[in-house]
Amino acid sequence: MKFYDIAVRDAKGAEVILSEYAGKVLLIVNTATECGFTPQYEGLQSLYEKFRDRGFEILDFPCNQFGRQAPGTNEEIASFCAVRFGITFRQFDKIEVNGANESPLYTWLKSQKGGGVGANIKWNFTKFLISRNGEAIARYAPTKTPAELNNDVEKQLGK
Repeated sequence: MKFYDIAVRDAKGAEVILSEYAGKVLLIVNTATECGFTPQYEGLQSLYEKFRDRGFEILDFPCNQFGRQAPGTNEEIASFCAVRFGITFRQFDKIEVNGANESPLYTWLKSQKGGGVGANIKWNFTKFLISRNGEAIARYAPTKTPAELNNDVEKQLGK
């Protein structure tokens, strides 16, 4: 399976084929609204505002697998993010990133940058950088702030 063949659901439940993002640099993040890393939404929005006009997108996938830190509905999560952090990047349906019900997207991401299939995501706000041609470039731990990704995003956009 290739990255652009993967289908996901947006926050309203509509199917999105990732080929919609062909030619863009992407940052894919599993997020949560009640996590110690939740303030990273502010940095993600700043990163998005800085680079969106150059072909950069952030794909936000809420995940409730870690300490049940994303308990709300998609609508509640979107409202929280918009009001508290001014989020304008695209949010998707709540997913699982590990285990029997993990999203095929995360199966693919982990197989590319994470020690192979079955290598677990450790926590919310794990980030993956995807090149314009759908190649996984890097995986970042939750402790890596969005501001620390500036150079990597800039390098991919320059290609």
